[in-house]
Parts: sequence; structure tokens; C-alpha cells
Amino acid sequence: MKEDRFEKLEKPESAGKLGPHGRLDPSKKLDVREILRDLENYRPRRHGWTWRKKVSDNKVGPFRYKETSESLERSVPLPAAKYFGGIDPQPDCVITTEIASGRFEDDIRRMRMAAWHGADHMMVIRTTGQSHIDGLLEGTPEGVGGIPITRKQLRATRKALDLIEDEVGRPINFHSYVSGVAGPEIAVLFAEEGVNGAHQDPQYNVLYRNVNMQRSFVDAAVAKRIMAEFGLLQIDGAHNANATAREAWKVMPELLVQHAINCAFSRMVGMSADKIALSSVPPTAPPAPAMSYDLPYAVTLRWLFSDYKVRAQQNTRYIESDMREATVTHTLNLVLTRLTSADVQSTITPDEGRNVPWHYNNLAAVDTAKQALLAVDGLKEMVEIKREGPFRETVRDLAERAVLFLEEVKEKGYFGAVASGMFVDSGFYPERNGDGIRRDPDGGVGYGSIVERDRDYFAPVCHHFGYQDPSRAKERLCEEIGGCTFCDPAKIVYIDELDPEDNVEKRLERAAEELGDDMVKPEVQWAGDGYLTLTMFIPEPERVAEYAALEIAKRLNLENPEVIHKGIAHPAEGTVVEVKAVVPFGIKRDSLKIPDKPAVLSAEEIREEIKKRPMKVVCATVGEDEHSVGMREIIDIKHGGIEGFGIKATYLGTSVPIDKVVNAAIEEDADAILISTIISHADIHRKNMERLARLCEEKGVRQKFILVGGGTQVTNDLAVQAGLDAGFGRGTKGIDVASFLVKKRRERLGLENPS
Repeated sequence: MKEDRFEKLEKPESAGKLGPHGRLDPSKKLDVREILRDLENYRPRRHGWTWRKKVSDNKVGPFRYKETSESLERSVPLPAAKYFGGIDPQPDCVITTEIASGRFEDDIRRMRMAAWHGADHMMVIRTTGQSHIDGLLEGTPEGVGGIPITRKQLRATRKALDLIEDEVGRPINFHSYVSGVAGPEIAVLFAEEGVNGAHQDPQYNVLYRNVNMQRSFVDAAVAKRIMAEFGLLQIDGAHNANATAREAWKVMPELLVQHAINCAFSRMVGMSADKIALSSVPPTAPPAPAMSYDLPYAVTLRWLFSDYKVRAQQNTRYIESDMREATVTHTLNLVLTRLTSADVQSTITPDEGRNVPWHYNNLAAVDTAKQALLAVDGLKEMVEIKREGPFRETVRDLAERAVLFLEEVKEKGYFGAVASGMFVDSGFYPERNGDGIRRDPDGGVGYGSIVERDRDYFAPVCHHFGYQDPSRAKERLCEEIGGCTFCDPAKIVYIDELDPEDNVEKRLERAAEELGDDMVKPEVQWAGDGYLTLTMFIPEPERVAEYAALEIAKRLNLENPEVIHKGIAHPAEGTVVEVKAVVPFGIKRDSLKIPDKPAVLSAEEIREEIKKRPMKVVCATVGEDEHSVGMREIIDIKHGGIEGFGIKATYLGTSVPIDKVVNAAIEEDADAILISTIISHADIHRKNMERLARLCEEKGVRQKFILVGGGTQVTNDLAVQAGLDAGFGRGTKGIDVASFLVKKRRERLGLENPS
């Protein structure tokens, strides 16, 4: 395609800028009203799919990576990154997050968060997908049983993503569905509005939506041609057979055949191989011996379809509401990705099993993908898949079954094969159980709607598949009408929402009225929805535990409680229950008493102070606690501990009685006592701190010593309430403690504090 054909699209009248520099402020919330302002004049600044820029030998922090891409300008690293200098390397494959709140104004806020965690493929699933709608809808966001795709939603989302990708420093792909009877119209809409990728597979329409076969393939030809011209990545729908089969591991040959049919059809229509992605889903999940099934299938697929891209997705057929189970399966699937390959890595959360779209689970899934892929970076250089023996035979067997399946489909014709129930049969081909999906070639949605084009047919847009009137053959067919919407975006008719009540402006108004400018409420789906989750262990059988949990939520004055997960610890001994509910109130932001974050002195100032006035401290892990690592990191020079600033530390070891600590401090003539108390069951950490303060009072040395407590469950407020001078929890560094000790001693000596 010629570049000048899209000159107007790439030089938009409105770039959707916010603020004087056209960038989002990372310290401020995304303003949806700014996104909506002047939306009718916004034009997408680019079209087509974008891959990450891979770096095969990438040094990030102290490590070298083999399978990464360029780093982000702004991001949220993994929690453990603090131990490695805050690094946030990015895997080489595109990472997907699936957004499904149903309200695009909330979707774009979730997309911003996901982008900061490393997602660069935003796949939107509306509460009613476009594949359920038999026409192209404009102007109505809700009120038809869900959220079909509209121009306003797409345009606002793409405009927001332009700003978000500038904020994080990486292009972000926007994706939805080109399916249903309105497929060609949706493809045009996507091309006009800068959507970058889409699911498109005529078999999906036939098998799962009962769209007439002829109509589905004719529509798909038009849609695919438009997608090809605008560089959209196509992801097929073969994974739906896996998701709907009674025993998913038995449809492996069919999955390969469905991939083959859609790839061949897409190439015939004019798509290039590099824009065709197979939606690959492992056929099993634990407790099945998953890897012995999933790995041979993955190798077979990549062998047979080596010319195409692979989008790896977790199997949702066997996903339940258990967060741990879903995460483990996800991680195993990510190892599978590294053992083979994936160009796009999809992420699935337990929400798939709960039907509850929690935005922080989206982030957790993205982090799981990033964490697992980085952990096994370079795995194939250390291990290899056995090419001989049983593994090879399994791969060959799958390939042969797929080829035989495809030959039978070719013999019957695709329509005949579907009519005979060949697809999604529960038998392992060539076995047949007679329970496959059957569709009538002379029935279904849209039957009888295929008509031959007139000799003078004139397509509404360029790049239209099929016959065009040869008498109008020009460089650009639409020149005769002064350009189509592809070539002249000014001709696009922007229709705003028509419903006076059910529209984004009204929803934003209601949210503003309920929340106000100074109200804080939890949320998981929509702005200020008030939802939270409670996890509790109830020492009763499942049924009793479920209703006890609901009653507890009600007595806590939570509204609309609902059990979303139950985990049996033992049939009689107890059940873990997770409840979602609504908090019936908000918190005024200005009513919160938030202490100032303590200022930390510079390393130079601390060293100078200790040089002038030496300091001694006694340190110990107290009680019956054998943990030592945390205290050593606070003390030792090699960890940036307090000894590095010149403070003399006497470490008494672990499981030290409180009285021994105090006596040692008296003998050493110390300035401070530092205790570590990690164990927290029975509130031991609080009791240890209280005992230290009480014993110092009894011995008359409370004012002599600066008392500091530390541990994973220790907070400053808890420590002060227990009678200590300060408390430090997770993430504390030696400089934090050293700075506090210096400032506290200055305060006691009545010295002016330069800071």
C-alpha cells in the first residue's frame, strides 16, 4: 500500500494532547473528561500492529538477558526488584491484558495501570461482545444488554492509549473483535479508528455463533482484506474448541486443523504471514500430567506453522476461582512459552472462573507473565527438548492425526464437515463420539443474505475484497467520489451517544456526585464502586463456612455480600472463604491523619555526625525468633547497613531474651537498642516491643536508650504504641535507621537539626 494514501491519517488535526506538553502527569489521575474533549476531531496517529524492539544481549542492572526488549521509561517493577537496584527488564514478547469492565471510561484507567506493569496489548472484551450483535451500532454505549463496540469507545480508548504510550515510552496495541454478521463494518471501523489487532476467524462465527457458513466466510474475506491493508494483527479463534470441549486434550488434532483453515483462508484473501497469529492454548492443566500433553502439542503447532506468529494463552477450560491454582497453571504455561516460543503472551486471571473483573488481578497476571518469563530467560540455551523416543512419536502422531483430519474435511468440504458434526467432537481423532457441533449450511444467522454483486458494483471503501466495476479502475477507486473514509478521514461521520441518560457523561456526573472531590472509596471494576474482598478462614465445613462468611460480612455492615471463592482445608476442620461486598461509605481525604514521611539525612551528613559524636548500638533478634537476615542487612556494611556510617553495632544473635538485650546495652554504655521481631502469631511482635519498653522503664534507663523495633509486620505506629521510639517494616534500609538514630539523638541533646 502507498504511504501517501494515509498521509492525512498520520498527521491528525488533533493529537489528543493533555496539558501544555501533551503528556500525562504520572503524579495525577487520568482525566477522562480531557480525553472526551474535542473527540470528534481526534485521528489515530498510526495504524497497524507494533512489535517490541528485541534486545538479545541486554545488560540490565547487574544481569545479562537473552530474551528481552527495550526497557520502559516509566514502569512499576516487580516487588523483588528493590534487591537488584530497582531494575525492570521487559520480556521480548508482547504481553496482553484483557480488559472487561464494560465501561470504556474505566477501561482506559485500567489500561494505564497495566501499561506501567508492562502490558502493551490491550484486549477489550465488552460485556456484550460485538460478535453477539447483528449490525454496526453507533451512539449507544449501554442499554442493549451490554456494551457493543462503538466509534466513540474506540476513539476515546485509542486517544488515551496514545497518551499512555508516551508516558511509559512504548507503543501499545489496541485490540478487539471482528466477528459476527457486522464483521466487514467493524473492520472498516477499526481501520478508521486506529485499532491495531483483532480476533477474526469465520469458523468462530459458524461454530459458536451459528452464523450462516456462506455469510461468515464472505464477510471474513472482506474483513481480512481491510485488516491486511491496515496492518492489523489477526488472532484466530481455534482456542474456543479447547475452551468448550468436554475433554479438551482430545481436540488437539482439530485445533491444528482449525488453525490451518483460517491461515490458508487469510493468506488467500491477502494477509501476510507476519500478521497472522495462532491462538495457542495448552490442552490440559494440573492435576493432569500437563507438561506431557501440553509440550508435545506446542512443539507440533510450532513445527507445522513455523511461518506464522503464535499467541500463547492459558487454558480457561479448567480454571476455577482459586487464585493460587490459576497462578500456578499460568506460570507452567509461561515455562511452556519459553521452552517453545510465543510472539504474544496472553494473561488470564482467576476472574475468568469468577466472572468478576478485578483490575488488580489484571495487573497480577501481567506481573506473573513478566516474572516467569524473566526467571527462565535463556532456558533453551541450558536445556533442550528430546527429539528422539516417545516425545518424537507423540509429536508425529499429533501431526498425522491433524493431516488425516484435514484430508477428511477437504473430502467432505468444510460446510459438509461441520454439518456432519466433525468439529468439537469428544473423540480423539479418528475416534468419533457423535457429540460434535452441527450447523446447517442452509440455516443460521444471515442465511440467504449472500447475493452476487452487480456489474457496476462500487465498494464504499478502498481495499475491499472481491469484484469491483472494471470501468472504474483507477489508482484509487474512490477518486471518483472524492475519496473514501480511508483516504479522507474528514468524511468519517462521528455520531455521539444518543441516549440522554445512559452515556459516559452521565456516568461521570453520577460518579462525581457520589464521590465528590475529596472522597475515597475502594474499587475494582468502576470508579468508586466500593467493592472489596474479605478472605477468612472459618473452622467449619464448606456449607456452614459459606453462610457464616456472608453473615459476618452483613454484620460488618457491608452491602451485597457474595462468596466468590471457597477452598476446603479439610471436610470437617475448616474452609477458606473469599467474599466480595460493597463498602456503604466513603472516606474524606482531608479527614485522614497521614504523618509526614520522615526525611532521611544524606549519607555524608550521617557519617559526619557519627565522626563528631560516636554512637554505639546493641542489636538482637529477640524472643524465640531465629530470623537473622533482616537484622544483618540493617547492620552489615556489605548491605549498606549502619556500620557503614561509622556506628558501632554489637550483635547478640537470635532468640535473645529481652532482659539480656537491656543488660548488654547497659554494659556497653550504648546509645540505642535495636530489636528484630519477625514472628507475629499470638501478637508476639507487639508483646516483645512492649516488654522492651517496660523493662527499660523498670531499670530506670528508658531515657538513656533510643529504642527501635523492626520486622515484617512492624509499623512505626505499632512500635510507638508499644512504647518504643520508632518501628521499621518491610523495605527498610540501613540509611533509614541510621538517619533516625542521628536525628533522635540530636533531639534528646537539644541540638539544632540541620535537616
